Amino acid sequence: MAVMHTRRHHPISLEQASREAPELLHLLRQTRESEQRLQAVRPLLPVPLYAQLQAGPIEGLTWCLLVKNAAAAAKLRHLQPALVAHLRSMGWQVDSIRLRVLAQS
Repeated sequence: MAVMHTRRHHPISLEQASREAPELLHLLRQTRESEQRLQAVRPLLPVPLYAQLQAGPIEGLTWCLLVKNAAAAAKLRHLQPALVAHLRSMGWQVDSIRLRVLAQS
């Protein structure tokens, strides 16, 4: 028997959508946590790097930082151990930070 889906012809809030779709709620929570992690490590970063970073996905015990260029990624590689230690001291379970350089358009 086919499952019937009702179509909505009116907008719903993100909060309402997340209540109806557990996968969306999980994604929203991970996005929020990733942003919180980025805010937590900002005091450890050189100010010029701020604009070069975006919070990325959390995959198990690995957190991904999206980096705008290879030079910024090289600088961050040196800071990774301190960033991981700082996140752990704040209660986050993180073993590593993966850096992903964004493609230039």
